[in-house]
Amino acid sequence: MRIAIDPSATLQDVAIVTGPSGAGRSTAINALEDLGFEAIDNLPMSLLERLFAGGAHERPLAVGIDARTRGFSADSLMAAVEALTEMPQLNVSLVYVDCDTDTLLRRFSETRRRHPLAPNETPLVGIERERGLLGGLRERADILVDTSQMPPHELRAELWRWFGRGSSAEMAVSVQSFSFKRGTPRGADMVLDCRFLRNPHWKTDLRPLTGSDPAVADHVVGDPLYQAFHDKTLSMLELLLPAYKAEGKSYFTLALGCTGGRHRSVCVAERLSNGLANAGWQVSIRHRELERTVGGRALKDVVEL
Repeated sequence: MRIAIDPSATLQDVAIVTGPSGAGRSTAINALEDLGFEAIDNLPMSLLERLFAGGAHERPLAVGIDARTRGFSADSLMAAVEALTEMPQLNVSLVYVDCDTDTLLRRFSETRRRHPLAPNETPLVGIERERGLLGGLRERADILVDTSQMPPHELRAELWRWFGRGSSAEMAVSVQSFSFKRGTPRGADMVLDCRFLRNPHWKTDLRPLTGSDPAVADHVVGDPLYQAFHDKTLSMLELLLPAYKAEGKSYFTLALGCTGGRHRSVCVAERLSNGLANAGWQVSIRHRELERTVGGRALKDVVEL
């Protein structure tokens, strides 16, 4: 079904959010609402295109659709997304919030909720049934967010990275530290290995500290290779970031790794972030491993500079 629209209408951002039950779709909808989106959850499929019968609106729109939605099928949702994408007044993104099966089972067990597609059967039956109904939506998605190891505050930060830009003319830069033992961060545009720098872990007085501590930072910065690495990396980023922005990229993620993700990568991430912020870039920092380990509590996931 094609809806006639006013060609003079204002461009509107539209995020259609789907994914399996328990993966965090509702959390994603709430996060987008906090970012200024008008949120509509479980909209019947027959009404999706009708939302834009009067043209685009100034306020961005987030629409939650899943297998429980009346009239849902993967094919009908993909067809609706394609039809909306062809409307020149709309900037449409299909957001798929996913999660591995073991984590979904654990979440249903912890909340003691029945799976909506298997109320009288085990959650596993419902999970498998729902994955079948979702079909190829995961592969079609413009934005894929895997929440298997992502608590709600990280999901919110991830959506901020995609949608919290404030202006299409801006490009947000995210600098992250991580441990190679736990794998590289999802969605990183550039990954640099800091393991060649001398390791504070082997100094007993520095081992319990982090790269944010001055003593650790002094140890890392004292490496003969550090300054050249910092200066050349910053120079490279100052060369590339304007080119990425001109190409239309709205975000850029730099991931810096070391063995444990607590010392060298943290120090380098903070100093590079300061350099980029001083150069006028909108920068956020995330120290992935510190969120898991420092004091047994999660740190704030995004620090604005």
